[in-house]
Amino acid sequence: MKLVLKQYITAHRTAAAALSKASGNMSMRSLPVLIVALVSTMILASCNKYLDKQPDNRTTLDNPTKVSQLLTSAYPAADYISFCESLSDNSGDRGYATQGSLDPLINENAYKYIDYPSNISGSSDNYWLGCYNAIAAANQALEACNKAANPLPYQAYKGEALLARAYAHFMLVSLYAKTYNPATAATDPGIPYVTEPETQLLKKYDRKTVAYVYDMIEKDILAGIPLLDDNAYQVPAFRFTTTAAHAFAARFYLFKQQYDKVVQQADLAFPGSTTINYLRPWNTVYKPITDLDFRAIYTKSTQKANLLLATTGSTWARDWTGFRYGLNANIRIAIVKIPGIVNGSLAVDIRSYGASGQMKGLNKFLENFIYVQGSTQIGNAYIYIPLLSSGEVLFNRAEALVMQGNYDAAVSSLNTYLSTIINNYNPGTNNLTIAKALAYYNTSSTKDALINTILDLKRYEYVDEGMRWFDILRYHLPVTHTILDNSGNVVEHYDLKADDPRKVMQIPQTSQSQAGLAPNPR
Repeated sequence: MKLVLKQYITAHRTAAAALSKASGNMSMRSLPVLIVALVSTMILASCNKYLDKQPDNRTTLDNPTKVSQLLTSAYPAADYISFCESLSDNSGDRGYATQGSLDPLINENAYKYIDYPSNISGSSDNYWLGCYNAIAAANQALEACNKAANPLPYQAYKGEALLARAYAHFMLVSLYAKTYNPATAATDPGIPYVTEPETQLLKKYDRKTVAYVYDMIEKDILAGIPLLDDNAYQVPAFRFTTTAAHAFAARFYLFKQQYDKVVQQADLAFPGSTTINYLRPWNTVYKPITDLDFRAIYTKSTQKANLLLATTGSTWARDWTGFRYGLNANIRIAIVKIPGIVNGSLAVDIRSYGASGQMKGLNKFLENFIYVQGSTQIGNAYIYIPLLSSGEVLFNRAEALVMQGNYDAAVSSLNTYLSTIINNYNPGTNNLTIAKALAYYNTSSTKDALINTILDLKRYEYVDEGMRWFDILRYHLPVTHTILDNSGNVVEHYDLKADDPRKVMQIPQTSQSQAGLAPNPR
């Protein structure tokens, strides 16, 4: 196995370099490490030869092309999938020791809901740093746009920077603060919303409130969308296009529980009935292809479903099959049974890997590698992660319609999705109806039946992508993780109750001590 360097040193450079390969005109950037200096003196000393070569163009952002290049670093170059999957009910005990991971405790401690300070790929602390590095790049770009003598050529990049800044802050507040609640958001501690480039290393920050962070995110979204220009990018799938921006806005308003705006933004992303043209081709293109071909195609920029891709320093592509705690046989059964609601079966089933029969999943990610200059053995693993996809737009719109009581329209949207995942789909046989949903979930509440349908369909769509955790947060779902002995008997329980404070990721210890941020309660 190739040696993977610490992602917290080079995460933003990994993103820029990978996108340079994709578009042909990107350059690698040196950005300030925001909030805290998570890189220790010892690590810096050992990497001096490598770090001495980093360019720094912060003082020469004097044309739109340079600002565009900088913005390739304005997307989190860190992986949230590893810890979000381990935390969620998509993970169970597979019954074997973790293999191939840089640090098995990344998986184990998340599964046991134990705070674990670590800056390596796949850790919560690393994702925090990745988001704030992205915010630093966005703020640097915004400063250049605002100071330009002729601002007009910079407008598209200003819009992108605002959306990128909003996205990174949204992910931070979703993971490191309580989920938005209109009744408590004005008092719940948020995360620092940073709007200026850093000028000092260990600046003190104020967390303020969840409501404040949401207000700032909305302000950036609304200011940024009108400025976007899809023609400004050579590889639009890696940048905030207007479609991606509306998709993000739909997610934001769903979390904020403003359902009319969810529908509005989803319709702007996909006007009329065009959504079907952008959904993943599960029962056509994906159905016959091999596992190798599947992972090669799933995160390609040419896949219409991928509305926004990020190049993220991550070993998830190799580690997920080696983790002890992950999707196992029992959890697979719970996920793939959902087509039974419409008397159908999945065109692409969750697959088995290894000899134990307990390693399940969908191999969605193809690992790429950027080598350190002059080396063929040392470098950085990265994968492309779909930050926003067409399926989520459909699900968010359907959920908002249910919350508005527009059940028939929601069912119609869900049938559009079902037509892409059911094997040999036949509308007469496989269409969802309210009666089928009520019977399947054994409830008299149409609202509950349809919400459960949406959450279960999303659970399948986003297997091994970390998205299930956000629905657990929004709906305050309990999770129970168990540890098995060699005979398969349960010997330990780890219960996460509906409003358990451990659902909120802990603020990194260095951010607590050096940036003055209060920890989250435990």
